[in-house]
Amino acid sequence: MSRVLILTNSSGGLYDFRNEFVEALLQEHQVFISLPDEVRTKELSAEGAKIIQTPIHRRGMNPLEDIKLYLAYRGMMKKLQPDLVVTYTIKPNIYGGMAAAGLKIPHIATITGLGGAFDKKGLLLALIVRLYRRGLKRTACVFFQNRENREICQRYGIKGKKEKLVMGSGVNLQRHVYEPYPEEETVRFLFMGRVMKERGILEFAAAAEKLHSDRVQFEVLGSCDEDYQEFLDALEERGVIRQLGFHTEVHPYVAQASAVVVASFHEGMSNTLIEGAATGRPVIASRISGCKEAFDEGVTGFGFTPGKADELIAAMEKFLALTQQQRAVMGRLGREKMEREFDRKLVTVAYMQEVSQNLHK
Repeated sequence: MSRVLILTNSSGGLYDFRNEFVEALLQEHQVFISLPDEVRTKELSAEGAKIIQTPIHRRGMNPLEDIKLYLAYRGMMKKLQPDLVVTYTIKPNIYGGMAAAGLKIPHIATITGLGGAFDKKGLLLALIVRLYRRGLKRTACVFFQNRENREICQRYGIKGKKEKLVMGSGVNLQRHVYEPYPEEETVRFLFMGRVMKERGILEFAAAAEKLHSDRVQFEVLGSCDEDYQEFLDALEERGVIRQLGFHTEVHPYVAQASAVVVASFHEGMSNTLIEGAATGRPVIASRISGCKEAFDEGVTGFGFTPGKADELIAAMEKFLALTQQQRAVMGRLGREKMEREFDRKLVTVAYMQEVSQNLHK
């Protein structure tokens, strides 16, 4: 059996959004997964994957830590001798790509989002561009999740041997089934994801300050990546928001929501949006690549400019002006859009085709 090594920065991200691909690989290949945490390692191990714990400092650029990561990947590849390396997220793409290139191992990368990296200027931007170029220049195929990320990479000469555009990771329509719209009068706006500035938590909080009431509630589902816990605790104590904490199974919380809110500044493709829409919930989202593809303005949701709390509030006020029936119809149309355009089976097929091509050369 061929050996496939997957490098990623989150077991939860891999299992929740790409497990169908892992399962497809396991039917024909030995699969090794390098990741830094244990959130979903039991599930991945039970399926037959071999887990390798590898520390990753997800945020920031520490040269010493990044060199350690590159050396860890290189040592891992020399020991396992994989036939193919598959990487997700920034550091695995860059340092895993460099290691695979140096050992002449076929490599498939996925740009799950560029974050704010290309908003930098001067020497820092030049360094980021150089790292991306080195990490991806010998990559057999680079998967992009939105056109803007692909265009940015093209502009800076960052490319592999081939590229493909997919609709994010897609959504598992059997796991995120359609749920009847809530009948209760209380409107629940759900923020779901990592609590950090670039996810728009400050704009969401500003909207909550303005609009919360006995019949309009603001809920936060997710863990804090940055130092916002005291900020959230103070808001909750005043009844402005409600914290739901971190959960590996989010579907029950989405089902209880009236609308799912994504206020991100950057996205590859927002899994939060497509899971919310698949469940039959209208969305309120930033008009950015990675979000705007996932909803139709005024039909399945409302958009706003990221970083503009007043526009987010206006979008929420539009939603609050709708009748219960109109909100339910909006959610139903969102589900239909997911069925047409975002079925994860289509994404899995695209990846398996590329795996097959690179393992049978």
